[in-house]
Amino acid sequence: MKLKHVLLGLFVAANTFSYAQDKTKKVLFNIDNHPFYTDEFSRVYKKNLDLVKDESQKDLDQYLDLFLGYKLKIQKANKLGLQNEANYIAELKSYRTQLSRNYMTDTKVTKELVDEAYKRSLKEIKASHILINVDENASPADTLKAYNQALDIRKKAIAGEDFGDLAARFSQDPSAKDNKGDLGYFSVFRMVYPFETAAYKTKKGEISMPVRTRFGYHLVKVNDIRDNRGQVTVAHIMLMKAENPIEGEAVKNTIEDIYKKIKQGESFETLAQQFSQDRSSAGKGGLLQRFGSGELSSEAFENVAFSLKNSGDVSEPFQSQFGWHIVKLIEKFPVRDFADTQTEFESRVRKDDRSKLIDASLNDKLTKKYAVEKNAKLYAKAAKLVTDKFYTQEWEVPAATKELEGNLLVINKEKGITAMNFLEFVNTQQKNKWGLKPIGKVVDQLYGKFIQNQLVAYYNDNLEKENPEFANVMDEYRDGLLLFDLMEKEIWNKAKTDTLGLKAFYEKHVADYQWNPRVEANVFSSTKEEAIQQTLKFLKKKKSIDFIKEQLNKDNKVSIMVKSGVFEEGSDALPKHQKLELGLSDVFKDGNYYFITQVTKKLPKGAKTFEETKGKVINDYQQYLESKWVDDLKKEFTIKVNKDVFTQVKQELQQ
Repeated sequence: MKLKHVLLGLFVAANTFSYAQDKTKKVLFNIDNHPFYTDEFSRVYKKNLDLVKDESQKDLDQYLDLFLGYKLKIQKANKLGLQNEANYIAELKSYRTQLSRNYMTDTKVTKELVDEAYKRSLKEIKASHILINVDENASPADTLKAYNQALDIRKKAIAGEDFGDLAARFSQDPSAKDNKGDLGYFSVFRMVYPFETAAYKTKKGEISMPVRTRFGYHLVKVNDIRDNRGQVTVAHIMLMKAENPIEGEAVKNTIEDIYKKIKQGESFETLAQQFSQDRSSAGKGGLLQRFGSGELSSEAFENVAFSLKNSGDVSEPFQSQFGWHIVKLIEKFPVRDFADTQTEFESRVRKDDRSKLIDASLNDKLTKKYAVEKNAKLYAKAAKLVTDKFYTQEWEVPAATKELEGNLLVINKEKGITAMNFLEFVNTQQKNKWGLKPIGKVVDQLYGKFIQNQLVAYYNDNLEKENPEFANVMDEYRDGLLLFDLMEKEIWNKAKTDTLGLKAFYEKHVADYQWNPRVEANVFSSTKEEAIQQTLKFLKKKKSIDFIKEQLNKDNKVSIMVKSGVFEEGSDALPKHQKLELGLSDVFKDGNYYFITQVTKKLPKGAKTFEETKGKVINDYQQYLESKWVDDLKKEFTIKVNKDVFTQVKQELQQ
């Protein structure tokens, strides 16, 4: 399958580059009365112009013949019904799903979010927070209650009460009892998007208004803002925190002794393997994965790691909440440029809460773009069928009845969606916890979501109509996939399995498979002149290759290399500008290497055996079969080229 994807890349050369379509679209040629147009020919020619290596393929007359041959093969594939095979349909569907993701988005909003994320990534925020829990689907009353509670706490903080003490008393984040809401330093993508936005928009020393996330309402206090420190890779030696003062003193003495050993020149990595109690890193010499601010559980550890300046620097022993550490800096990584982060940031933007903004923007555009006719009476009937059992996930979709017949929605006057489609969607939403009551309000909310989903699905189904670029890429991939299957069936497999035809082709074209004059030889090489001279002396004394290697390649150093085999004259394996005579050559220098060639036998030029050149024969036979096959296809199908139209296209492309 990997080979198929590589070859399809060559067939399709698919990319997202597009250029202006021809102002007029004319029929360039017909195959069995099926028209093929000038716009496709021009587009494919322009796109592939810089990809072809054969200059003849840039000639428009030659290219027309290639393009015509290509379309003949596609017509043959369709005639054979390859487009109906299950594997073909599945692979084409999979590719379309993957490709459509690039078009099912609002690129302007995505770019704005990526730009925003990069600007934020240049800074690190040190913040504390207070959380008041409230479910995403809570009732308006519960939501308002949580908001007012957060607002009351904020008033206390603004009035002068300590934010940390308020967090310990009121925050429903379980960790607040210990850390008083302190989150340490963090940068972009470390927190959910609404929280991150509140942190970056609040000034140092100030407290945000209550901000809603999927966890509830937060108050965010910004304690500090600094430039992003980038990332580091370090190794460490760690001794676990002791349970009592006596053991604690022993641990401290041990870490200090280890530090003395490091200062005396002993290997940090070896000492980590022997003494570090961090089992996940000790076996790797204490090496930790690369990290940035806020990614570890210990701010003290991070601060020491970032304080080291040069690779190889080692910290003094220090204590964290986990125990004692010694840290060695392996490498520092500064904040990356926008160009280096753009692709990664685009991917992360599409995966986190920011994607909701992109989806909302697309939904807004689709709502304005497509007319949606709603059947209010049918909706009322369907909505009444959803009962309070929905809240306990016990509700079941009722059986279809005549009352539910007809379209609940009609999109763009062509796509109808039934009430049963909607009720089946409602059924999938029971797993979410819903605090909103009565059930009618939940159904109304789900109805709005259902309409948006259907608009997106309709847009996806019609991407080929909506986006010429997408349609072009899909057409090319569709044809390329068919062509691969056809070539595999008609040419490649036949060339490999038709042994009689293959050998007959070889015998007919044996003159094309000839050896140049060859030699059976040993080629000795070295960068050291004394080693090659010693080799020459050994060879004159009839010493074997093994003897020479044994004498000259000592102490894990390779002074002499030998290549043995049969080589054609002019082979890259042979020294250049050296006459190949029987026996030993003189020492010959080429660049930094010294050579001696020992020719043991000279072989005349002559025909290669079938086995010696089988790979090339198969390749040539494939090309022969394909050429003959295209000629046969030209006879099988009726072709009519509009020469006047082609002349006009040539003039336009040559301008």
